[in-house]
Amino acid sequence: MSDHQDMNNDSNNSHDNRSEYRADTVMEHEYDGIQEFDNKLPNWWLWLMWGSMAFALIYWLVFHTLEIRNLPHADFETEMRLADEAMFERMKDNPVTNESLMALVEMPAKMTEGRDLFVKFCVACHLDDGRGLVGPNLTDGVWVHGCQPTDLYKIVSDGVASKGMPSWTNQLGPSGVQTVVSYVMTLRNTNVTGKAPEGEPCSF
Repeated sequence: MSDHQDMNNDSNNSHDNRSEYRADTVMEHEYDGIQEFDNKLPNWWLWLMWGSMAFALIYWLVFHTLEIRNLPHADFETEMRLADEAMFERMKDNPVTNESLMALVEMPAKMTEGRDLFVKFCVACHLDDGRGLVGPNLTDGVWVHGCQPTDLYKIVSDGVASKGMPSWTNQLGPSGVQTVVSYVMTLRNTNVTGKAPEGEPCSF
């Protein structure tokens, strides 16, 4: 009796969906011999598509249009700049060496600062591109007072009275001197046509 009732219940609970069956139909368009069935896309696929579109719209508004947040590469550049500044602060407490001055060359923010200082204070004697006017050409491989970064640091810090080169320590401060010296090291051997070479050939 129990088995007969279970069979009846299963029969009543089963759903006959044969009336809902629809044969696959092929859509009219054809590309390279490929045809497409006119089937309904799965709901998960539709949610994924609409979700991706909504995310793209929000991303565009937040990062590009309204600029509420920084793009990832901007955050990376900010982190690198902060790391460079932290390293530079640690370097200021240590003696100035060739290595510490050349390390600044690898810091884009410091080179931008060095370029700004050079344009503000040095172009009157060395011109904008370093080819020399009153002062020597800084772009060749011939240097008057030595070609190591520390030699240049001493010149900028102390000046050379006999050549009319003033000391820039008071105007720039120790960190400013280091920054502009490191920038000048990037000009060396760019060989801009200008003032005739002065001094002795040297390399670092």
